Amino acid sequence: MRLDPGVQRERTLAHETRADTLTAGWRERRQSGEKHAIEDFLFTYYPIKPSILRRWHPGVGAAIEWPENRELPTRYVRLADGTITVDAASLLRDRARLIDFVEFLLTRTGERAARFDCFGLHEWAMVYKQDPEQIRHAGVPLRLSPAATDAVVESHRVGCSHFDAYRFFTPEAEPLNRLSPTRENQPEMEQAGCLHAGMDLYKWIAKLGPLVPGELLLDSFELAQDIRTLDMQASPYDVSSYGHAAVAIETDAGKAEYVRAQRGFTERSNAVRARVLAVIQAARAEVASTSLTLSRDASVGAA
Repeated sequence: MRLDPGVQRERTLAHETRADTLTAGWRERRQSGEKHAIEDFLFTYYPIKPSILRRWHPGVGAAIEWPENRELPTRYVRLADGTITVDAASLLRDRARLIDFVEFLLTRTGERAARFDCFGLHEWAMVYKQDPEQIRHAGVPLRLSPAATDAVVESHRVGCSHFDAYRFFTPEAEPLNRLSPTRENQPEMEQAGCLHAGMDLYKWIAKLGPLVPGELLLDSFELAQDIRTLDMQASPYDVSSYGHAAVAIETDAGKAEYVRAQRGFTERSNAVRARVLAVIQAARAEVASTSLTLSRDASVGAA
């Protein structure tokens, strides 16, 4: 599908403006040296530069105008009519294992029933029995005393299903988790109610590169940003200095508030998950169609 040049310009400008707005705080803090325990996470934990977020792609199957004398973007090919499009074949070939894994993981995660009984205790388990001076977010105080924080963990059934959260548990907290997530069993443990699984959609989408429309990448970033805010509101940290009230999951009211938000994020995450899977399927279909056409042309030529 060839995009109208006007539409191309509008989408590019809208994308760049939106990306600049989303990354403005991080870029300003990089200059000032300030830290933000909530927002910085998306730039420090996920190694995705603002410049990558700012680069608009039309997505697989779309062709756009590109000057003849301008170097092609990485992973693009020029078509006979002079437009350029994403080289889906090379991406599917060179990133085959990654794309297969992402497709399998997101499919299994979306199929599995979401769980709403973890209450964000992973963040509490990351500071359990730990010296307050050694906690992950130095400079951000705990809402409760160390003893009261530990008591919250001990009074609940910890059920973290996400390996990349579980691996940051303190040694004392690890045995308290009733699940045993590993990198190997991730596709069988991941479930859509998990906040970290929702945030990680941003990472998986970024790894798919120009196959994915720029709008979907930014949608996943905004989703991760919103989830991260809840993640820290429900944590043992006092985030009031960032303008956010606590979601006190140690109380019944806090648990109910957390689950309501968690259900909303599950719906949003599943919608993004479906869009990513549709992109992968479209890329596979395009490559299969091109291969079939080339095969037919070769047969005709041989005849």
